[in-house]
Amino acid sequence: MYIEKLYICTMSSAKLLKGTLQTIILKLLDDHEKMYGYEITQKVKELSGGEFKLTEGALYPALHKLEADGLLETSTELVDGRIRKYYSLSREGKSEVKEKMGEAATFIEKLQLVLNLKPTVS
Repeated sequence: MYIEKLYICTMSSAKLLKGTLQTIILKLLDDHEKMYGYEITQKVKELSGGEFKLTEGALYPALHKLEADGLLETSTELVDGRIRKYYSLSREGKSEVKEKMGEAATFIEKLQLVLNLKPTVS
């Protein structure tokens, strides 16, 4: 029997990522009209250059909490003979993503000051 490990990513910053998981999900859904779970994991992996690997054991509880909190809506579609569950932002979710992104930006700015980090330009 395979037991899913609860690792969120391969970096030692797994706890930091876990603390921002809801913000990441909300932002991705703000950028895309709707996404399904596996698509979210792949987009996080792509955007992080493969450094963040979201597991189902981390993603789905976060999605279910956001849905229970009224921030996400779900729909299902039949794709290749299988039912696929899509997640999208509710009206409340659209407001929340703006708030969460503002909080994240402020946190990153203050963390850079405290740790005396210089922002890098790509």
